[in-house]
Amino acid sequence: MAEQPGKQQTATPADIVAEAVGSVPGVAGLHSGMFGEVGTYLPGRRVSGVRLSEGVTEVHVTLHFGAPVRQTAAQIRDVVATMVGGRVDVTVEDVVAPGYELDTEGSSRA
Repeated sequence: MAEQPGKQQTATPADIVAEAVGSVPGVAGLHSGMFGEVGTYLPGRRVSGVRLSEGVTEVHVTLHFGAPVRQTAAQIRDVVATMVGGRVDVTVEDVVAPGYELDTEGSSRA
């Protein structure tokens, strides 16, 4: 969503989690789930792939092919836990080969 002139978007906890997860090596992007159901809904937009609830944070990701799944998930869990506390559940929804790009909802395409 494009920002409106004169209006600055404030980073929410979901935005901060999404940015941190995206910086973990091996992560291609966030994934909104099989039916697009995973996300944090905010006024006028949503953060796909991150769901925050009382005491639990869910993160759904797509990894680059060759990334070690368990180690990458553990690194995501550690990074997110330092920010939000509580339990962090990481779900690897997809793996993409080199040359694949993710659309805005986290689905892969050639």
